[in-house]
Amino acid sequence: MHNMTKPVVIDQSLPSMGELLIWTDIAPEKEQDFNLWYDTEHMQERASIPGFQWSRRYRSNTASRPYLALYRTDSLNVFSSAPYRQAFENQTAWSVRNFSAMYNTQRRVNVVTETMGAGTGAFVNLVCLSSAEHAQLALTLSQTLCREVPGIIAVRVLTPDPQLSTPLPSEDADKRVLEPYLVVDTTTLASADAAGAWMVERLKLTNHQQHSFGLLWDLRASDLK
Repeated sequence: MHNMTKPVVIDQSLPSMGELLIWTDIAPEKEQDFNLWYDTEHMQERASIPGFQWSRRYRSNTASRPYLALYRTDSLNVFSSAPYRQAFENQTAWSVRNFSAMYNTQRRVNVVTETMGAGTGAFVNLVCLSSAEHAQLALTLSQTLCREVPGIIAVRVLTPDPQLSTPLPSEDADKRVLEPYLVVDTTTLASADAAGAWMVERLKLTNHQQHSFGLLWDLRASDLK
């Protein structure tokens, strides 16, 4: 893996949407409170910020970090906006408690490159692409991936922004690795597993660089209006 100091440059004809990724583990004795916090406070809090489109939560039965949260925004600039900064810099007491309980955490604010399809799958596969070269090749291969693996709904690449990807307390800022991700939405777990295996084989990655997650729930900003 490469410790990138700048984002991958990917040509896009439209302004870039943003996507926040929080990928973490939590101690078993804190898990109930962690899920209750996410499901009754944090998802709604983030989805209600102007410029946020949706909040989604996932869980994996096999990944070393089992919990994944994704948040889509209208643009990357939303993460520099006054409403977001107010929420990020003034966390609730419940949020502070759970952020402190999380470990092995990644917090990444990403540029989104949509490659194929549309919609939300019941499962996603997250491929850790490790380099700009792998991100570019994944973009090139995504059309073939969708043709050869059934059950794929949509594919996108997420590229972390170093300045906006402020680490949470459990991540050492000096040791963090800012690598792109491929996110593949699928209808079944088998399709998610197959998509990850297909991509890592062609990119010559290792199998531990891809992980499948099941959707826990999806909250759209429009649901709160």
